[in-house]
Amino acid sequence: MWHRIFALVIKEFLALLKDKKSRLVVIVPPLVQLFVFSYAATFDLNEVGYAVFNEDAGMASRDLLARFEGAPSFRLVGYLDHEGQIAPLIDSRKAVMVIRIGPHFTRDLLLKHPAQVQVILDGRNSNTAMVASGYVGTIVTEFSRTWTPTHGFPGAPAALEVRAWFNPALQSRWFIVPGIVGLLTLVVTLLVTALSVAREREAGTFDQLLVTPLRPVEILVGKTVPGMIIGAFEASLIILLAVFWFQVPLRGSLGALYLGLLLFLLSGVGLGLMISSIAVTQQQGLLGAFLVLVPSVVLSGFATPIANMPEFMQNLTHLIPLRYFLIILRGVFLEGADATLLWPQYWPMGVIGITSLAFASWLFRHRLY
Repeated sequence: MWHRIFALVIKEFLALLKDKKSRLVVIVPPLVQLFVFSYAATFDLNEVGYAVFNEDAGMASRDLLARFEGAPSFRLVGYLDHEGQIAPLIDSRKAVMVIRIGPHFTRDLLLKHPAQVQVILDGRNSNTAMVASGYVGTIVTEFSRTWTPTHGFPGAPAALEVRAWFNPALQSRWFIVPGIVGLLTLVVTLLVTALSVAREREAGTFDQLLVTPLRPVEILVGKTVPGMIIGAFEASLIILLAVFWFQVPLRGSLGALYLGLLLFLLSGVGLGLMISSIAVTQQQGLLGAFLVLVPSVVLSGFATPIANMPEFMQNLTHLIPLRYFLIILRGVFLEGADATLLWPQYWPMGVIGITSLAFASWLFRHRLY
């Protein structure tokens, strides 16, 4: 039995690697997507364009504005002379925000009165506005903290000290790149397995396969192993790039990571074989793979938190293997989690993998007879 399965596995690899287009699909697009996502998909803001409407000529306003000019996250686009210039500037998207300082800002501070700073943000992109608002709050808080003792003001009764665990510098790349490992592994595994049987049917070799001594279960296993090996190779390559190129720390156990990867590949291959068992042509297999991929990415928590989704959508996410693997990836990379902590993520992927493979086997037999 095993030597027949081994022969089928070798045949699958030869069929895949001899085809130039298949080689390119397996190797080039995942690497291109890794670099595109890692560099382009970021929640960090750099050089946010802002304008200044300063009605105060005192030293406090100059000190505060100097902090914005020295911050790498902001880029000064100009000074405004009157209030009527604010709306056209924001409407034309020449600036994301306008900082307005009133005429009595320095006087109020020297008199130990509350002084206000108005920040007008372009809210058309809510995420950018929220992040920029957070940066502004940090700069203003730091200004207040240094101004208070140097001018004889009593200190605040309580001081807030923020420390971010697992990602001290709050780099969004540390959050995104581990997620890309799971996303691209799922893409490659689904495409390889979803097209395997359909490719045989189009080439006319599937009928030849049926007259061999191979049983349906052996054919299914022979189709499963190459997808898992290729998926493991792709994942390992992306993990190496994540650690050594993008400098994302890998704090946890490789054993815990690869155990999760094995279960994730099992579930991904099962879904791919289900699609492949139904599809008659490679085009149908490709469309079926994308029908699975899009909901998987949206419902996995890759870009948007699952907790923000409606309750019925949150329940649907329990059927998505990528949901569990993303928790494993970010847990091992950033938190240093081990297998005991990740057990609640392991067993659902195992159940999904066994169920999908069993269903794929039933579909496979049903299509044969």
